[in-house]
Amino acid sequence: MAEEEIGVVTHYFNHIEVGAIKVTKGTLRVGDTIHVKGHSDDFTMTVDSMQIEHDKVEEASEGAVVGIKVPLRVHEHDKVYRVA
Repeated sequence: MAEEEIGVVTHYFNHIEVGAIKVTKGTLRVGDTIHVKGHSDDFTMTVDSMQIEHDKVEEASEGAVVGIKVPLRVHEHDKVYRVA
């Protein structure tokens, strides 16, 4: 599977199990499969929904910070890749 780096985790909200991801390249869309990889994290998931400032969005472009519900804890500086 080809992967393209598209962002980085900037924060994790433990009480709601949401990772804040800054899109650093390209766009991220609902339905995309992403791979989160860091020092202690390494998992793949499908983006079911995203929010920017509590508003649901279908797509986020470069520079946006989105909140995504994640199945496992993520950490600041984890890399986020889109799986092709």
